[in-house]
Amino acid sequence: MTVIDLPTLAKRVHGELFARGVEVVPPDVIITGASPLADAQPGHITLIDHEKHVPRLQSSPAAACVTKQSLPEISIPQIVVPNPHEAFSKICELFRPHVIVKVSSGIDPRAIVAESASVPANAIVEWGASIGEACVVGERTHIHRGVTIMDGCKVGSDCQLFPGVVLYPGTVVEDRVTLHANCVLGAHGFGYRMVDGKHVSTSQLGWVHVESDVEIGANTTVDRGTYGATRIGAGTKIDNLVMIAHNCNIGKHNLICSQVGIAGSSSTGDYVVLAGQVGVRDHTHIGSRTMVGAQSGVASDVAEDQIMLGSPALPRMDQAKLFAATNRLPEMRIALKKLEKQVNALETRTAKSGE
Repeated sequence: MTVIDLPTLAKRVHGELFARGVEVVPPDVIITGASPLADAQPGHITLIDHEKHVPRLQSSPAAACVTKQSLPEISIPQIVVPNPHEAFSKICELFRPHVIVKVSSGIDPRAIVAESASVPANAIVEWGASIGEACVVGERTHIHRGVTIMDGCKVGSDCQLFPGVVLYPGTVVEDRVTLHANCVLGAHGFGYRMVDGKHVSTSQLGWVHVESDVEIGANTTVDRGTYGATRIGAGTKIDNLVMIAHNCNIGKHNLICSQVGIAGSSSTGDYVVLAGQVGVRDHTHIGSRTMVGAQSGVASDVAEDQIMLGSPALPRMDQAKLFAATNRLPEMRIALKKLEKQVNALETRTAKSGE
C-alpha cells in the first residue's frame, strides 16, 4: 500500500496547505489513498471543485482535500492549487499507477502478417493480430491482439490500435492516432438503389482517411466513401458509439460525443462540438466553432460560431423563446378556455338581443 505524508503530497503538485482558511504546516498527516468524494475513506484525500460540495465534505471521513481556494468552514487540511483536477489526477496516479505490461518490439509469431506488408522492427504486433497484403505500418506503432488490418491499409507512426479494431481495405491512418477497442473504419456505407423491386448496394469504392492526432472511441464506426474518402480531420476526438456515414468530411479539432449519428455527405468546420446523441441530416454542413447541444437534430446548414439547441436545432436564443412559450402552454390553455366561455356568452347575449 502506498503511504505519503500530506506535506510531501502538496509539494508533488506545487500546492499550498491550508486549514480553516489559514496557511499551515500541519503535523505529518498520512494519506493512504485518493478517491472522489462519494468514495472517500478514512486516510484518503479527495477533490472539491465547487463550493456546493462543501456540505458533503463536512460529513465525509476524508483526511484532506484538493481545492482551488481555501475553505474556512472545513477543518481538514486542504491542498490549494490553481487547477484542482490536474493536481488530483497526479495524486491518483501516485496511489493507483498505471499497470504497464512491457511488450517486446516486433511481430509475435502468433500474429498473421502478409509477406507483402511492411512492418518496421520497432513496431509491436501482438498475437492474434492480422495484417493483410500491401499494408504499411509506421514506426513504433502498437497493434494489439485481435486487430484486423485488411489489404492495402496504411497506418502511420506512434499509433495505438486496441483489441478488436478493424480497418477495411484501403483505410489510411496518419501519425499518433489512437483507435479504441472494436472501432471499425471503412465498412460499406448505407447506400442502396432500387432495381427491379430490390435494394441493391450503391458503389463502395472509396476509403476512410484519418488525419494525425485523432482519437476514436470504442465501438465507433466510420464508413468508407462511395468514390472518394470519408475524412476525419487532424486533432479531432470522437467518443464511443458514434456513427459517421459515407462521404462525410469532419474538420480539425472537433469534439464528437457519444451516440452522435452523422448522415452521409455531411461536413463540419474546425473546432465544432457535437454533444451526446446529436443527429445530423445528410448533405448538411456545420460551420467552424459551432456547438450543438445534446439530443439536437441538425436538419439544415449551420453557420459558424453558433450555439444550437433542440430538434430541429435552432440558435440558442430562438430555442429559449420556444422553451419559454412551451412552459406557458398549460396556463395559456386555461386562459384560452376562459376566453372561449366569454366569447360563447357574448354570442349568446348578442343572439338574444337580436331576436
